Amino acid sequence: MAATTIQPAVKNFIGGQFDRNGQKEMNVISPLDGSIISTLPLSSFEDVDKAVQAAKKAFPDWSGQTLKERVQVFYKYRSLLEKHIDELTELVHLENGKTHSESRAEVLKSIELCEFAVSMPQIVTNEVQEVSRGVECRIERKPLGVVASITPFNFPNMVPHWTVPNALVLGNCMVLKPSELVPLSAMRMAELLKEAGLPDGVFNVVNGGKEVVESLCDHPDIKAVSFVGSTRVAKIVYRRSTSNLQRCVALGGAKNHLLVLPDANPEMTASDVVASMSGCAGQRCMAAAVMVGVDAVQHIIDRMVVEAKKIVTGDNLGSVISKEAKERIEGYITEAEQQGAKILVDGRNASIPGKEGGFYVGPTIIDHVKPDMKIAKEEVFGPVISIIRAKDLDEAISIENSSNYGNAAAVFTQSGGLAKRVMEKASAGMIGVNIGVPVPREPFSFGGWNESKFGVGDITGRSSIEFWTQNKKTTTKWNPEDKTNWMS
Repeated sequence: MAATTIQPAVKNFIGGQFDRNGQKEMNVISPLDGSIISTLPLSSFEDVDKAVQAAKKAFPDWSGQTLKERVQVFYKYRSLLEKHIDELTELVHLENGKTHSESRAEVLKSIELCEFAVSMPQIVTNEVQEVSRGVECRIERKPLGVVASITPFNFPNMVPHWTVPNALVLGNCMVLKPSELVPLSAMRMAELLKEAGLPDGVFNVVNGGKEVVESLCDHPDIKAVSFVGSTRVAKIVYRRSTSNLQRCVALGGAKNHLLVLPDANPEMTASDVVASMSGCAGQRCMAAAVMVGVDAVQHIIDRMVVEAKKIVTGDNLGSVISKEAKERIEGYITEAEQQGAKILVDGRNASIPGKEGGFYVGPTIIDHVKPDMKIAKEEVFGPVISIIRAKDLDEAISIENSSNYGNAAAVFTQSGGLAKRVMEKASAGMIGVNIGVPVPREPFSFGGWNESKFGVGDITGRSSIEFWTQNKKTTTKWNPEDKTNWMS
């Protein structure tokens, strides 16, 4: 019996056309209630190659336009995002399980990312200098060609907007592979880009699983690959793509440490730490995972418990992505408890009336976690925070530095000197001071250190310009000046 869906069957978008081609399929499940909402094609290398060939065909005309001409499409596209924000919000909510307010914030961030892309003509300027009498050197930024972007489930609308607008505005053509768990937002993105006037073939979407990722990393005509996901897969993608001489930036997982000092503002700190831990059900690489409490911070932990108990699962806390994710997260909590940690707020066995088939984990605070416990070292990716006690700031910094990850870290204190010390010593690419989610805003780029990122540079903000382009250097001489040196 065919599955009943509430959304049209997902198709690939290749050369400006939606097409299914009879591939094998899988169900798309809403984590809100466990219902089937669509089906997804499991594409092959042949589908990827078809998309790459469409992109190659579109590249000469698209890259031949001026930067100012290309951004006109994204002015229109940004307006369409604004026009359809309610619909796009609902899609994110449906396929990812975020709350409506979180889903709307995600789409608003996509709009902001488009605003950065359309500012490129004011940012990307050529360099010209007379290097010798009558001789000029010029550097121009040129697109790479066909590029690929592999995006995760946790931000189905926003993360594609980290890469697509910038890469396309800079003159590249792209193949996007969205997470097979959340393909609906990418399909709508393709429709709106076409409506905005993007030429056929400039942007393509190929759906599927592991075979599509491998095909993108192996394809000889793809010049660069961006990836966002787990560290395990980021390593595989980085090694495979670079072994095939592609550029790659692969963003992996995180284990963000928030260092809380005794002088921190109690109300703000408790609220921000809990919000960082529980926002988007903890399914973001910038979420608070470990709070390192320095010396006498029990009063702040007590307030955190109060704040966490205000959260209503299924209301202002959304679902996690799948049944497997729920089981994995609850397994971490149970193991920590068995190892002697103390559960202050327990989010296990959450169930929402009317949505008993959904995948929910309530806010969870675990105290007296030891640095060698699995929950202290591995990425949980749920609304769970572990509290490790430290006798002083040096020990707290040492605990943060010992993590294999290096995405983000934060410190809560009213001392500028102590904050600066953490800013200098924390081993992370993004640092917050009295900010639980220190995400840089455009034009500043997003990216971590250590096992949170593989590759050079970032794929957002100003840093993305370097990643998505290559330099062309031209030396010209027009005047027959007297020979004065080797260049004349």
